[in-house]
Amino acid sequence: ELWVTTQGHFSFRSVCAALLGMDVAKLKVTSSEIGGGFGGKTQVWIEPVALALSRKANRPVKAVMSREEVFRASGPASSTSIDVKIGAKKDGTITAASAELRYQGGPYASSLPFGWATIGAMSSFACYKLANVKTVGYDVVVNRPKVAAYRAPSAPMAAFAVESTIDMVANELGIDPVDFRIKNAAREGTRASYGPVYGPIGIGPTLQAVKNHPHMRARLKKNQGRGMACGFWFNFGGQTCTDLNIATDGSVTLTVGTIDVGGSRASLSLIAAEELGIPYEQVKANIADTGSLGHNDTTEGSRGTFSSGMATVFAARQAVEILCERAAIMWDIPVENVVWEAGHAKAKGRKYSKLKRLSLADIAAASPNTGGPIAGHNESVPDNAGVSFASHICDVEVDPETGATRVIRYTVVQDAGKAIHPTYVEGQMQGGAAQGIGWALNEEYIYGDDGRLQNPGFLDYRIPVCSDLPFIDTQILEIPNPGHPYGVRGVGETSIVPPLAAIGNALSNAVGVRMDHVPMSPPRILKALEQLDAS
Repeated sequence: ELWVTTQGHFSFRSVCAALLGMDVAKLKVTSSEIGGGFGGKTQVWIEPVALALSRKANRPVKAVMSREEVFRASGPASSTSIDVKIGAKKDGTITAASAELRYQGGPYASSLPFGWATIGAMSSFACYKLANVKTVGYDVVVNRPKVAAYRAPSAPMAAFAVESTIDMVANELGIDPVDFRIKNAAREGTRASYGPVYGPIGIGPTLQAVKNHPHMRARLKKNQGRGMACGFWFNFGGQTCTDLNIATDGSVTLTVGTIDVGGSRASLSLIAAEELGIPYEQVKANIADTGSLGHNDTTEGSRGTFSSGMATVFAARQAVEILCERAAIMWDIPVENVVWEAGHAKAKGRKYSKLKRLSLADIAAASPNTGGPIAGHNESVPDNAGVSFASHICDVEVDPETGATRVIRYTVVQDAGKAIHPTYVEGQMQGGAAQGIGWALNEEYIYGDDGRLQNPGFLDYRIPVCSDLPFIDTQILEIPNPGHPYGVRGVGETSIVPPLAAIGNALSNAVGVRMDHVPMSPPRILKALEQLDAS
């Protein structure tokens, strides 16, 4: 048995069993509560060592990586260099765009089956309708630790380059940057820069919401600037398996295999309650261990609520069919004369009009005498996850004497498809923006001449704390994803994509310097200001 904080206990089982030469069925993995993940717990690190030691000693073994070991050995996001070119007519129509993206891959050819650079190339121009576009990505092997996913991996870097250049082109043409983006935004029927034709998408609506938002009309003071930027994430479905069991007291246990990294248990319970027509409080969602449920892919790519939500819908509908069958037995009528409405079985037709409705609890209580346990099950590989777009607004204040930058106002506008649990959706949007702000202004791995990491700890690797951030305002848009029964789109990763560019654009508008390197730390900004003064 292996207990581990992970985003994907089934994949951990597969990798660890293969490394130790075990049958997969002989290893049971239980996921502990996730804590912080954000992509870093999609990878197997020290777990096989603990298993090997345990098998050798025939005793339980606990292995813990220190904070310094985590920093040095468990993979940062890729460092990146990008060249972008965008051409446009005087009326603001983009005629052509190209990007060359180089992603550090660590010591391996690729840490993903499709490569970090592929995602960056996909993301670069995904927000725009372009007649002529070319993106080329390179995974570059270097003598550095293995890189790992970090929330929408590769997309924030691409957006920083492209969205900064978009602002530069708009300024050159004398066109408002928001209007420039609206004019060139992709829409339903647009062939994406990476191939597929878009269905209903939210980039246009998010931009229009930005244009109309009160934030855009707020007055700025000296050394303050406002910027905005767009972001994209593709999302995916993946292998999914879900059980739904109804107890004899009418309570419901929902068993899923997608790790909860941001509140998905609550969202899935809401979906189950909606389908069954019962109060949310009657549903309890659990994360199964690998011995209790069929394979589920890792919780990544913003797939949790999308994929397990879809499986929950179909598992619940299967359970409803069984509930109707049991009601028919209790009434001794044909099942085709039973319908399910608002959590009750109802007999239809004048012939059965005197039959009293049966609640889910009534049917469940009688289940031992009508055929046994009542349950629903679904396994699938959901397609059509639906792409996700966001547009962010950011105000910053820059101290020209020190280069210190403070974010004074921030607004996230994002298409959620359907916000199943709006508070958790808002939290995902705020969390992504907060991490993006840290990336833009502070967070950096610093290596010495000997190639060793110099700041392996949170004292010197500065992440934002509450006092560093304003309240992050949110506006949830709902452009339903036709590929999901409830219109759900993944929301967890999109909002880390725009902040780097939004802050860079705001900083440029505040003090007149264009930063092309993150983090835009005080020494770098001060140096850019000094060079501006010298010229």
